[in-house]
Amino acid sequence: MNKIWLFLFLLTSLSTMAQEKIYLYPALQKITNDGFDKEPPYIEYFKAKPDSANGSAILICPGGGYSHLADQHEGVDVARFYNQYGFDAFVLHYRLNNGAQQGHKFPDQYQDVTTAMRTIKSRAKEWKLDPERVGVLGFSAGGHLASMNTTMHLAANRKSKNALEQWSTRPAFSILIYPVITLSGRSAHNGSREMLLGKNPDNTLVDSLSTYNRVDAHTPPTFIVFSTDDNVVPPENGILFYQALRQHNIPSSLHIYDHGGHGYGMAPKDPVLNTWPGLSVEWLKRLGYRVKSK
Repeated sequence: MNKIWLFLFLLTSLSTMAQEKIYLYPALQKITNDGFDKEPPYIEYFKAKPDSANGSAILICPGGGYSHLADQHEGVDVARFYNQYGFDAFVLHYRLNNGAQQGHKFPDQYQDVTTAMRTIKSRAKEWKLDPERVGVLGFSAGGHLASMNTTMHLAANRKSKNALEQWSTRPAFSILIYPVITLSGRSAHNGSREMLLGKNPDNTLVDSLSTYNRVDAHTPPTFIVFSTDDNVVPPENGILFYQALRQHNIPSSLHIYDHGGHGYGMAPKDPVLNTWPGLSVEWLKRLGYRVKSK
């Protein structure tokens, strides 16, 4: 009898860890570049347990300088963390580039994040989600991608024959963890800019995609995290975005830790840095999201 219960327990545990892979462009498999991409862009769906699900979701954009994806500690681990508090989570595997410029440049990555957001909203009823409670979260270059989703909205067209275009790409909230924000000046992450825009991008495009320039009255509430000693993406990136949010009276929260550097994800081994995920949950509670206690 004990063996039967153990088997059932293990089966249940495995089912809660399972996730669904959803391709963003199922009819366009040639969206890959031969010899560069392994797969077309997709989202991994991590569903909250039914007894804790709150009908809200988070689209997660891992970092990696637009050349690779840190999809474990800035993706899967993050999804499972928010699952504990009732949020369904989707990890975005967006298109990338390399130093030889053999991959993808803007607007491909922007198309991926906006298509992912619209995909989640369009299937919200099926997944028992509220389409008006889908937020975005991103790290580093993935934070830049999330910030484009946060500030560069495509409006809904209810008359469109394309089911995805019937939904706005605007997220309900944004969580940006050591994000690339500016693509010019001393605080820019030049590697991310080159992977996104090529080696000699037009200055107008650089300024346009420095997303603090895009903040307006329609930007959703935003939570930002940085470290003072981040020498890869300096905290001035977050400060610029935060100042723009304040100028437009957008509810926002900026946290700058005195250590941490860059790329620590949820920092599970650091008792100070690892407070940010919990702080983000409390922030979401203040915004009115129903959060199940861990």
